[in-house]
Amino acid sequence: MRTRPTLSWSPPEGLPPGTTDLGPVADVLAAGGVLVLSGAGISTESGIPDYRGEGGSLSRHTPMTYQEFVGAERARRRYWARSHLGWRTFGRARPNAGHRAVAAFGRQGLLAGVITQNVDGLHQAAGSAGVVELHGSLGRVVCLSCDSVVPRGELARRLEEANAGFAPVAAALNPDGDADLTDEQVGDFRVVPCGVCGGVLKPDVVFFGESVPPPRVALCRELVGGAASLLVLGSSLTVMSGLRFVREAARAGKPVLIVNRDPTRGDGLAVTRVAAPLGTALTAVAERLAVPVGEGA
Repeated sequence: MRTRPTLSWSPPEGLPPGTTDLGPVADVLAAGGVLVLSGAGISTESGIPDYRGEGGSLSRHTPMTYQEFVGAERARRRYWARSHLGWRTFGRARPNAGHRAVAAFGRQGLLAGVITQNVDGLHQAAGSAGVVELHGSLGRVVCLSCDSVVPRGELARRLEEANAGFAPVAAALNPDGDADLTDEQVGDFRVVPCGVCGGVLKPDVVFFGESVPPPRVALCRELVGGAASLLVLGSSLTVMSGLRFVREAARAGKPVLIVNRDPTRGDGLAVTRVAAPLGTALTAVAERLAVPVGEGA
């Protein structure tokens, strides 16, 4: 169950400090069989903010829960107004050096798979294949009544037509594609129904308070079981949806390595935590391993 986020987690005393030594990361990648688990931190260099850390969105923004979304038309209007505005920026984001490095490691056969907690699709845009989107994707929209799925671009077009001239200035953009708007800015924004059955449309993402589909969890556990090691990239591991895979890897005796600027809930289970920007760190590892990254998408 993905619950409302913890807003005030802080590392306990005794956690190992972060390092700048990339040697262990390079060593496990050279050995192959690495399962990557990525979080919002890998996308910050693409202009998408993270939830936690300095300036993280949870310091000013609590994502809407599934219960709020399905429970009130007013909540859905607020969500879609904010998300529609945010999509104009979110949908234009492009992969950064970190995403391109992960894709390059995959092309070289060094990875056992990629699990991402992100909903931005940037791993796939960079060329990574077989990415498991743990929390879904903002690039798709699903009907809660008939289960039909449409591309986000199609919904964006319909919302533009229904809300001509809607162009408020948002205070900020959040990792879930939600722009910060006041109730006054939301105004009488018009939400459009499913084009097939007239039902309620929802982004194909796992909201806080909603369960990750069991088959998806089972697939992730299968990937953990088949991997030689687990490399966490840009995740604080604050929510259990990602932390459970770190715990499973550690219980199985598989090395866990973390690249994240700030301390994480998994540090005590990790061989090392590299405290460095993802793009810089992964590019440096690729160079050390003579893995060509290129400019990518």
